[in-house]
Amino acid sequence: MLNTNGRTAYDESHALFRDQVRKFFDAKLTPNLERWEKEGIVDRQFWRDCGEAGLLCPTMPEAYGGLGLDFGYNAVVGEELAWSGSSAGITLQSDIVADYILHYGSEEQKRQWLPGMISGEVVTAIAMTEPGAGSDLQGVKTTARKDGNHYVVNGSKTYITNGQNADLIIVVAKTDPEAGARGISLILVEANREGFARGRNLDKIGQHSADTSELFFNDVRVPITNCLGEEGRGFAYLMNQLPQERLSIAVGAQAAAQRAFDEALAFVKERKAFGKTVFDFQNTRFVLADLASKLQVGWAHLDWAIRRHVAGELTAVEASAAKLWHTDLQGEVCDAALQLHGGAGYMNEYPIARLWRDARVSRIYGGTNEIMKEVIGRSL
Repeated sequence: MLNTNGRTAYDESHALFRDQVRKFFDAKLTPNLERWEKEGIVDRQFWRDCGEAGLLCPTMPEAYGGLGLDFGYNAVVGEELAWSGSSAGITLQSDIVADYILHYGSEEQKRQWLPGMISGEVVTAIAMTEPGAGSDLQGVKTTARKDGNHYVVNGSKTYITNGQNADLIIVVAKTDPEAGARGISLILVEANREGFARGRNLDKIGQHSADTSELFFNDVRVPITNCLGEEGRGFAYLMNQLPQERLSIAVGAQAAAQRAFDEALAFVKERKAFGKTVFDFQNTRFVLADLASKLQVGWAHLDWAIRRHVAGELTAVEASAAKLWHTDLQGEVCDAALQLHGGAGYMNEYPIARLWRDARVSRIYGGTNEIMKEVIGRSL
């Protein structure tokens, strides 16, 4: 169980919510985790169960079926999900996609999509990355050209989380290919549109239960009303939403790092070598002491960042720094924790193996950590 003693980002209501989340994951997630890892996708029923339990999009207003809570409740779900060792894409829906629709969508779009996202009946994705464009979103080649009262969408996307399950995709596309960043728009594309196709469920190093896909758009016609917000404002919208996305990644990274540490500590206290436990060796204790100190600092910083974000004060630079620091810490802790397992750490039957594999991508998605340094560096 994730130790939350001394946390400063949460109050008693968050603690009660966390207890509900833990009980739900114990009943609905943990028993299915290994099967989902093998199948490469999470059951749609799990999404509906999450919705029924109030775990999806808790910040959305009550007018659309949400709970109207603060981001701290999203963070509770994110922490518990990551500590459980799951890579299910529910945080993408709650922490990223829902806010795009809430902040930039028309009233009709909100009423059409948010209730289903909250209930788990609708699964969403956001399609930014392309085979030739990753962190540089201005380099996207997918187009959405006007044809009467429709857009015609053409292009391809890759590495898209929830790609196999998604019913609705926010597509980052060029509505004016000659206008650079000012020519980027966000277009809602329903998965049942003619010309839309899913590619393969990608074979990844880790995060096996997260369906991550190629998506193809071949003359997909959608109404002009499917533009999310104003045409040409897509790049600005993406930049506005990055602080919460990067904080969400930091939340998961810190919790996963803690789980890796917890696994290592438990293992070395039981494992015997040369007539004593591995924990009894000074080197083991020193490694764990160093990691425990960094995790302590990490939790204090994460609580600071969550509080600032809930207050509407977290800047893009601060969020980038959080994403950089916590994902680097995740990598360090997971690697050291696997080493402390010895040969057992390389065996997939131990949770540390999955935690180690899953950790690697956190320094890449949401903007690579090199991009985080560039963002921070430009602010100095």
